[in-house]
Parts: sequence; structure tokens; C-alpha cells
Amino acid sequence: MAEIKDPENTIIMETTKGKVVIQLLPDLAPGHVARVKELAREGAYDGVVFHRVIEDFMAQTGDVKFGKQGGADFNPARAGMGGSEKPDLKAEFSNMSHVRGTCSMARSQMPNSANSQFFICFTDAPWLNKQYSVWGQVIEGMENIDKIKRGEPVRDPDSIVSMKVAADVAA
Repeated sequence: MAEIKDPENTIIMETTKGKVVIQLLPDLAPGHVARVKELAREGAYDGVVFHRVIEDFMAQTGDVKFGKQGGADFNPARAGMGGSEKPDLKAEFSNMSHVRGTCSMARSQMPNSANSQFFICFTDAPWLNKQYSVWGQVIEGMENIDKIKRGEPVRDPDSIVSMKVAADVAA
């Protein structure tokens, strides 16, 4: 298992394909890190499907409104069109490159429209650099992200079983 140096800034995400550990980058994107931790602590991401998964690019998830299995508004046809009820975030673009394992916020064409959705890069995606807010890096479990079913939309999608801040998980 990867060594967790800062439990308050580490996410442990159980997916239907296995465990993924994400090191958060609060110095790079403090607002986005705070939002991801807030939603994780509320259990908002638990049960959310990976609704858009593109081979050799990325796996997108985090639609806590339409993508949450068992949620009041769950609608596979609309997964990817929603977010949380919290306000959208101001962009926190940086010089951090989008490489394999980078966790970055999804958004519309408006730079300040990120809310709850995020994606994890399968491969380097330099065309995204300085246009999306990078908030984390997978430090363990990328092989599980690699196993997620592909599609736009995904048929019978994989999902986040639980997503927790490591500091909140009993050792």
C-alpha cells in the first residue's frame, strides 16, 4: 500500500474495480480540494457512476445529482449533466501537467463552472494543461482505474462504492 503522508489531504476511493488512493494538492487548488473533501465527507460521491470513460484518455465521474445510484434524481441518461447543490467553483488553473493518474475537475465551456464532477487521466493529456483545475494525483490503484468500463455513455457503468478522506478512516 502507498504510504499516506498526509491523511487529511488523501482520498481513499473504493470503486467497483478496487481501491484507489489519491494524494490531494491543496497548495495547487485549495478551493477544489476543499470541495472534494466536503462532498466525500457528506457521502455525496458514494454510489456515483463513471458516466464517461474514453479509451486512452480519461474516466469521468462525480455527478452527485444524476449519477448517484439509488439517489432521488438518478438518471443514467442525464449522468454528466448535474453537480451538487453547492455553488460552482472559481477556476484554479496551474502549471501542473495532466499526466497518467492526474485528477482534475470537469467543467462546461465556462472556466468557473466546476462543481462536483472530476476525471482521472489514463494517459498524458497535455492539451488540458492550464485549462482545468488539477486537484489530485493517484498514488495507488491506477490499475483499478484502467479496468473501468469504457463508453459515452457507459452501459452498466462502474461506480464509486465509497470515497473518504483518509483522516476519517479508522486504521
